[in-house]
Amino acid sequence: MTVRRTLPQRTRSLIGAWCFADHYGPDDVAVSGGMDVAPHPHTGLQTVSWLFSGEIEHRDSLGSHALVRPGELNLMTGGHGISHSEVSTPRTTLLHGVQLWVALPDAHRDTPPDFRHHVPEPVRTDGAEIRVFLGSLAGSTSPVPTFTPLLGAEILLEPGAHVTLAVEPAHEHGLLVDAGEVGFAGTPLRPAQLGFLAAGSGTVTLTNDTAAPARTVLLGGPPFEEEIVMWWNFVARTTEEIARARADWAEGRRFGAVRGYDGDPLPAPVLPPVALKPRGNPR
Repeated sequence: MTVRRTLPQRTRSLIGAWCFADHYGPDDVAVSGGMDVAPHPHTGLQTVSWLFSGEIEHRDSLGSHALVRPGELNLMTGGHGISHSEVSTPRTTLLHGVQLWVALPDAHRDTPPDFRHHVPEPVRTDGAEIRVFLGSLAGSTSPVPTFTPLLGAEILLEPGAHVTLAVEPAHEHGLLVDAGEVGFAGTPLRPAQLGFLAAGSGTVTLTNDTAAPARTVLLGGPPFEEEIVMWWNFVARTTEEIARARADWAEGRRFGAVRGYDGDPLPAPVLPPVALKPRGNPR
């Protein structure tokens, strides 16, 4: 599959508590074979799955069995430890979407694992259709709980649209462009680019000056002041915590078992022989 890792990057590790954004597809599964991610572990984070096209079957060690469909949110809390698998279904011909992670704050990163599914109602504004999957925007509020204030929304812009949205001034924001060419707070963005807006503004303005529609994902939250260590599928604070999580996975502790997946779990890669560097944002 074609995957573009837009976050983290060299100049920015987080946007709010959003610490990871993979933007993938559109992927013709007749050519690539689609998605088949064997059971693997997570700690210290929440995973957010959001599709533009296709369908993915989710199974986890809590016993959750759900489908990820376009316009529907699957949010899984790793916390102390969870494992899951992700497999595109036989009905999928084109696979296209984003996989997002949220870093859990220190006070909650050992929380029990959890799984939530939510289908947000689309909200129409002049020139845009908005689906708010986390937080609040344009009068729509997601009921899905998070451990820090967050915003996550898909925004479809009509040709020629100029849209200004009220946002929380204490939040920083990022806009990922999936399709089209979009102006974000005056900065032009092309497909697969991620724009960043620092905290301090009570509005964000999105413009589409082309004759074609555009699709974007808006992420936001208050600046995450903690440094994190992120390695493989784990978010922690020290190399020792990462090593302990890796050993627990290798030895069958903590993360439970995923029932119904036809195959073996993913083995953990070898941990580098050096201390992992904690990462935060530039001051």
